[in-house]
Amino acid sequence: MPSPGLSDFLSWFPSWLISVFDVVLVVILVYVVIRLLGEPQSRTRWIIQGFIILVATLLVTIYLSQLLQLQLLQFVLEKMLIGSAVGIVVILQSEFRRFLEQLGRGELRQLFPSSSNDKLQPDNVLDQILDAVRELSQKRIGALLLLETNEPIDPSQFRSPGVTLNAEISSELIQTLFQTTTALHDGAVILRGSRIAAAAVILPLTEKSLSRQLGTRHRAAIGMTERISDCLCIVVSEETGSISLAEQGTLQRPLTRSRLRELLELRFSPTVERETVAQDFGRLTREIGSQGKVLLKRSFRLLSPKSHRKK
Repeated sequence: MPSPGLSDFLSWFPSWLISVFDVVLVVILVYVVIRLLGEPQSRTRWIIQGFIILVATLLVTIYLSQLLQLQLLQFVLEKMLIGSAVGIVVILQSEFRRFLEQLGRGELRQLFPSSSNDKLQPDNVLDQILDAVRELSQKRIGALLLLETNEPIDPSQFRSPGVTLNAEISSELIQTLFQTTTALHDGAVILRGSRIAAAAVILPLTEKSLSRQLGTRHRAAIGMTERISDCLCIVVSEETGSISLAEQGTLQRPLTRSRLRELLELRFSPTVERETVAQDFGRLTREIGSQGKVLLKRSFRLLSPKSHRKK
């Protein structure tokens, strides 16, 4: 029970305001959970969102069963709610383990990764990538580069997560990784911001029927960009040395170094990025505003003295 001082303090606030504050806290908690455990376009995030919808449905049904005095249905739904909570912990045990480990180490900044640090830098880093692609193309060394354009991709999207590197991007290192004499040449190299995140990553293949001139690297590039829209794949053909760029399941080939630079600069342009963020933020603000108005109207109706008189 709240202390007398706290109850006296809360009595100054209208009941509808406390209810709205309660809803706001729940929304913030849901957002924090999704932010901590899920990334955009990842299977983990969809699982969390599905779990939240399931819990909300169960809570509403339990409330209705209490009003209608359906004791058996209420008992079953409460057990389903507990089972759902246990099930989500089992399903996301690796994510919870990583979260608790980062929390124990005090790595609070990594719990809320900044998307600005995960953007591809359009200056020196881009030059290093283009130099490496040009050299690999001239020497006809097969290569597959995956460039993350938004949040880090969930490793569950890969057939094999490969080997974690977390090394600074350089033309020499990229060329070395794809040398056939190295152990990490088979697979894709993941570029995250100004770092090489991983190598020897096996990507999912597309199920489309493609030309025989396109090999496994091209099929992997198309398959990956079909699943994740916020990424690009650069492919260097081992047979012809031609350069290709895959985005959203489509392949552009063959490309010159200058044309590849134009496409990458257009994709990672700060102006385009700012416009996209502004549009997304504006859309999110409008949605929150409209939902907030609806929520306030319903709160006023439920908590108004007239509704209590009718009851």
